[in-house]
Amino acid sequence: MKKICAILAAGTALAATPVFAQDATPAEAFSGLRVEALVGYDHHRSGSSEDVDTDRDLKQSIDGVTYGGAVGYDMAVGSNLVVGAEAEITESSAGWDNNNNEPNVFNLGRVDAGRQYYFGGRVGYAMSPATMVYVKGGYSNQRYNLQGTDGTTSLRQRLDTDGYRVGAGVEQKLGPNSYVKLEYGYNNYSEGEFDFNGNTPDTSRFNIDTDRHQVMAGVGVRF
Repeated sequence: MKKICAILAAGTALAATPVFAQDATPAEAFSGLRVEALVGYDHHRSGSSEDVDTDRDLKQSIDGVTYGGAVGYDMAVGSNLVVGAEAEITESSAGWDNNNNEPNVFNLGRVDAGRQYYFGGRVGYAMSPATMVYVKGGYSNQRYNLQGTDGTTSLRQRLDTDGYRVGAGVEQKLGPNSYVKLEYGYNNYSEGEFDFNGNTPDTSRFNIDTDRHQVMAGVGVRF
């Protein structure tokens, strides 16, 4: 009788024991809403159709630091596969060096890079619950602040350009909710329109050819 009671008691205890969920897959470790801060190297250059390398004294690019933030949402679609959408806004210090009067034929003349909007998606492969590699792509809109003069007055106007971005990167978790990432992005802008500082309606769009290369580091939090 004692043995029967012991068996019944053990069975009751097992029945009352909660069933724990299996460990999360690597992809699930990279799922959810995320926000991040970004900083990196920024290089703008005339595209291939505007290249004039025959004159080495003419600088055909502007360089600087790009910085800003992004928000995104990722979801697991398998044990290791992650898909997501993201939006980004950044500023740039890249511009023509007015102090040195450096000759410049950056397709756009004397110019400072302004804000950039990016909307796109990414596909990642979670190599482990801590490391993911990914590729990305989407729409990119870059504003350039143009500088000029009519001989007596300094003139400034804005040029908004449209194009695309493709890139790749790696994301590394630091803790349950924090992470760092490093990525490379290539942007190409093929259409533009003058804003005239918002005082008049935008003009008709026209074709341009401008390349942009970025190496970005980010730190973020996933919720």
